[in-house]
Parts: sequence; structure tokens; C-alpha cells
Amino acid sequence: MKTLVTGGCGFIGSHLVELLLNEGHEVLVLDNFAHGSGESLAQCKHQERLTVVKADISQPGEWEKLFLGVDWVVHLAALIDIIESTELPREYFNTNVQGTFNVLEAARAHSIKRFVYVNSGACYGLAESYPTKEDAPKRPQYPYALMKWVGEEFVIHWSLVYGLPAVSIRLFNLYGPRCSALFGRFMQLMQAGKPLTLTGDGSQTRDFTYITDVTSGILAALKSAKVGEVYNIGSGDTVPVRKVAELLGAQINFIPRRPGEMDVTFGDISKAQRDLDWKPKVSIEEGVARMLQLLARGES
Repeated sequence: MKTLVTGGCGFIGSHLVELLLNEGHEVLVLDNFAHGSGESLAQCKHQERLTVVKADISQPGEWEKLFLGVDWVVHLAALIDIIESTELPREYFNTNVQGTFNVLEAARAHSIKRFVYVNSGACYGLAESYPTKEDAPKRPQYPYALMKWVGEEFVIHWSLVYGLPAVSIRLFNLYGPRCSALFGRFMQLMQAGKPLTLTGDGSQTRDFTYITDVTSGILAALKSAKVGEVYNIGSGDTVPVRKVAELLGAQINFIPRRPGEMDVTFGDISKAQRDLDWKPKVSIEEGVARMLQLLARGES
């Protein structure tokens, strides 16, 4: 298939591009390089089936014509910093909502065969129950979470009204090589010989999901015939943040909890397991061991 990946130079995107190329697909990446880097795809630079184009999806433009002849679209491009989103809500709206609308319209105009939107489990906010099912109430605590959820609503509505063959997946706490989120900060601090900073007492738990389980979930969604559905893609477990620090063998520095911070993130993945014939394979112990190997080699 010819697959277009928005945000393909980011953490998730670069790993997904690798997987798609290894599966034999042709891949077209759209990225504005605001956060992602062409270096993240350095290992793929000799691939003749890979094309990378600089584009800003928040604005209509010539990039929309690149959807001609595309079979699959994975929409990853987004601004993702929780705290920054409270300071720059307009920018987050322009990219995460207006940008999603622009991508949807380009996909619809060119009759793509499959559309996968990548949302965040942060849309559940302070969930009522765990593991959290897809139909749980949405209580986003930050503009980032709100706008990613609004983008998902557009995707599902376009599927309903226009027949766009789309699904959405909700991700939780991701980690792996090139990660810039929690694990990425942990690795940077450890490389600098500094203690890890945890909020509260570190007892809050997270659904830490290794990147290869995420990309296999996206691929399963692309290959599925399901339309208009939403799926949690997670680890199938929730782990105390403090345990992760201990597995890393790091020193810990505790700071006060942030307002609105969740005690637990834990997605119910039974629907994805059933409908997509997918399941996670990397335990937190194995994932942390892989990260420590990277650290030993001076990588992250």
C-alpha cells in the first residue's frame, strides 16, 4: 500500500515508518519538523520507497495534493505538551483540531481506503473506573487532551456522514527509543547523572506501553475492515511510576503533584484484542531492560 503518515518524523511516526517499510509498503511522510527531525528516519534514508515532505497541516496548501493515489493515511501530527497547551491554546487548536479537519478533507477528496487517527488516553482525564473502556466519560484536564478528543470526534463524524473508512486509536504512556516524553526525560537525567524527578510519592500508576506494541496496534487498525470504531491500545497493565524508576536503578527526587494529574492511567484493551487480533508483547521489565541497553550504548 502507499501510506501517508502525518508527523512521521516524530517518536511514534518514525517507528511506524520503519515498520511500514519493513512490511513492503511505500511511505510518504508529511512533517513540519517543529518537533520531529529528519534524523529520526536516518536509518531509512536509503529506502527508495520513502518520501519525506515538509508541510504544515494547520494551513491548507499544496500538500493536500499529495493524497492523490494514497491508500492508507495515519494521522499522527499534533502538538503534544500538556503544560504548553495551557499556555498556547490557540496554537494547539490550529494544529490538533484545524489540522485534523484539513487532513480529513484531503483524505476525503482523494478517496483514501483507510484512515487511522491517533488519539490520547488523556481524553479520559480522571476516569471513574479502571481499566477504562472506550465508552467511559471523557473528562480532559488540559487543552491538549480536549483538542485531541475533539479531533477524534471529527474523524468518527466524517466516517459516519461521509463514509470515510476511518477508526481512531487511543494511546497511553508510550516509551521506547527516541522517546521525548516521561521515559525520554528519565533517560536524559540518568545520562547526566542526575536523580529522576517524580511528583507526589511516585505511587501513581501508568499504562506504560512499549513503542513496538503501539506500532503493531496501528498496523492492525490499518489492516482491519472496522469503520467508525475507537480502540484503546495499551500494555494491558498499570505500573507505579516509582517502580519504573527503581527498575532503572535511578536516584529519585520527589516534587509536589500537579493539579489535575491522574492517579491512574489504565486502558481496557479487550476490544482491540477482539476486533483487531492484536495484543501487546513487551512487559515493563523487558521494556526497561531495552532502555537500559540503549543507555549503556550512549543512546536514548
